[in-house]
Amino acid sequence: MTEAAVSTKIAVIIVNYRTPALALSAARALIPERAGNPTLRVVIVDGGSGDNSADVLQAGVVDPALAGWVDVLALPINGGFGWANNQAIQRLLQSDDAPDYFHVLNPDTEVEPGAVSALRDVLDRHPRCGAVGSLLLNEDGSLSGSAFGAMSPLRELVRGARLDAMRRVLGIKPMLVTEPGEADWVTGASTMFRGAALKQAGLFDTGFFLYFEEVELMWRLAKAGWSIRHEPVSRVRHIGGASTGINYDRKVARTLPPLPRYWYEARRRMYARTRGRTGAILAGSYWVVGHALFLARRTVGLGGKHVPVANEARDLLRHGILPSAADLRPHVARWDDAIDQPPAWMAVD
Repeated sequence: MTEAAVSTKIAVIIVNYRTPALALSAARALIPERAGNPTLRVVIVDGGSGDNSADVLQAGVVDPALAGWVDVLALPINGGFGWANNQAIQRLLQSDDAPDYFHVLNPDTEVEPGAVSALRDVLDRHPRCGAVGSLLLNEDGSLSGSAFGAMSPLRELVRGARLDAMRRVLGIKPMLVTEPGEADWVTGASTMFRGAALKQAGLFDTGFFLYFEEVELMWRLAKAGWSIRHEPVSRVRHIGGASTGINYDRKVARTLPPLPRYWYEARRRMYARTRGRTGAILAGSYWVVGHALFLARRTVGLGGKHVPVANEARDLLRHGILPSAADLRPHVARWDDAIDQPPAWMAVD
């Protein structure tokens, strides 16, 4: 263990919403990581679950294996993923013992040995890296999506058409990034952020409730001159959808369950913030065109193994194309903002 590793302060933030047993299990999986990161601490944030989650968590961290380095922050409202993470980050950055790095970790995960240290090492080696993400594995050990290329209107055309040949013709790089190195964004299920980068670019935008908030944050980090990296040596098992219920077996489903309205609204806001009003409209419209091509191919048996989401075109047309005035307004939290301010998405226009 290097002297730098000993002195580097890391805070792991786990946001819980009605899955306290999973959150505590995720914290326990971090116990071996403390050998290489003696200053490691964990904050389990209960995002206003409205059940007995906070009590279960408080009772769980009394366990001698967790006591002294795992704390619980119980929030009064369900302000969403980004807002809940912000509450912990702001408190920690405003403290007298602020961490250097913040590892945002989903409660439905289990880090493999060395996962935290691998992310720390990337930030240590690359001083202009603002965020680095882990390699995510499904429950069965298969690879899950972890790191990605930039989201764009043309990529939405390809995504709607579900046709890789179209991507190649258009000269678009593959969406998934599998090799170690730079990416446009990495999934927020397991990402370590540099505190200095968050201070400069801002924390999560509280105009998002859930989904796509990490895409917008990493876009801001890149605009501020920070890189985003993928580190497959950091391996994390991920159940997925434990809190939201958005989880299904694509291998057996013929039609996937519909996505919630807030998924489309978050996607719309992400495009409005990163591509502007015109870009957001084009992204949604191009997806619809691509989807029409997919349905036409599917009617003649050329749809491949792709499984459509129920009512996806209808719901995107209703909720995902035309950005509102609120979508275009930034609501970026700052590290030194007053704590416990409600998220912007809750405000009434």
